[in-house]
Amino acid sequence: MKPLRPRLLLPLALLGLLAACGGGNVKPAAPVAMPVVPATPVAPVKIGVALGGGAAKGFAHIGVIKMLEANGFEPVVVSGTSAGSVVGALYASGMDAFEMQQKAVALDQASIRDVRLFSGGLIEGRKLQDYVNAQVDNKPAERLSKPFAAVATQLETGERAVFVRGNVGQAVRASSSVPGVFEPVSIGGKTYVDGGVVSPVPVDAARQLGAEFVIAVDISSKASGQRPDSLLGTVNQSIAIMGQRLGEQELARADVVIRPQVLDIGAADFEQRGRAILEGEKAAMAAMPQIRAGVQRLQQARLQQLRDAQARASAAAAEAYQRCQDSRSRLEKLRGKEKDCAAPAH
Repeated sequence: MKPLRPRLLLPLALLGLLAACGGGNVKPAAPVAMPVVPATPVAPVKIGVALGGGAAKGFAHIGVIKMLEANGFEPVVVSGTSAGSVVGALYASGMDAFEMQQKAVALDQASIRDVRLFSGGLIEGRKLQDYVNAQVDNKPAERLSKPFAAVATQLETGERAVFVRGNVGQAVRASSSVPGVFEPVSIGGKTYVDGGVVSPVPVDAARQLGAEFVIAVDISSKASGQRPDSLLGTVNQSIAIMGQRLGEQELARADVVIRPQVLDIGAADFEQRGRAILEGEKAAMAAMPQIRAGVQRLQQARLQQLRDAQARASAAAAEAYQRCQDSRSRLEKLRGKEKDCAAPAH
């Protein structure tokens, strides 16, 4: 048989097209949509910081926050105990780490320490309360830029108290009222002392505020076999020992624990504030690979959950559409007529 000439190919092709169009009212089946990944990114992970107590060691918290911000891990939730509540309140008010560092350098101990001779030489804490309130523009806790919690101990029951509303300076004062050094604070007919007794590093409070990834900063004193050289140091170490077991359990619930090397800084050694900030920076940078990997794992898990949910929704929509079309009458099927079914989303 001879091959067809090229001049005959065009007419034959046209005939083929005409034949394809001669199917009357028969329509092709509607395509089934495949699940697709959304173009919009998943919501960012809510990072929280839990800032522990430790008197003058608390300046290390500023260095930690500075490095977190510099590496793109800005906390959106803040909880603090004792010294951590002071730094936490300032940070939650909207200050960044550099502003807090300027405040720390300019801080005079006399502006936050008010000794009362008629109470056995205890610090009243009113100056600390007024100082904190002045720094946060006298805003209540619920109106700060970031969710904030100050943790204290209710003296009557020994239970943890988490302040998330009301007078910020008063909450910080209660959280920082070291027994034997500060006067206990009366709020609403109840008495409160330092939060380090029950929650040295307030990881659980950060979770309660909505943090999905908690970075704990532990600056608490440890029983090192050496006698502290001051009354405040003795009291702080005693509190640390009392809360050590509870603190270990709570720290285990953090995603990352940062421990600045500040244990040799005295509880009242404000002259070491610069070194404490630097040690906070160093410890945070050392933990950065762990933080980055942890946040990435959480983001990937969230993205996978979103993909799985979209795949299930897409499959369910396609199945519903097919069931709707299968419910057509025999005559509708023979005529190729489609029902008005909701098409699967693309």
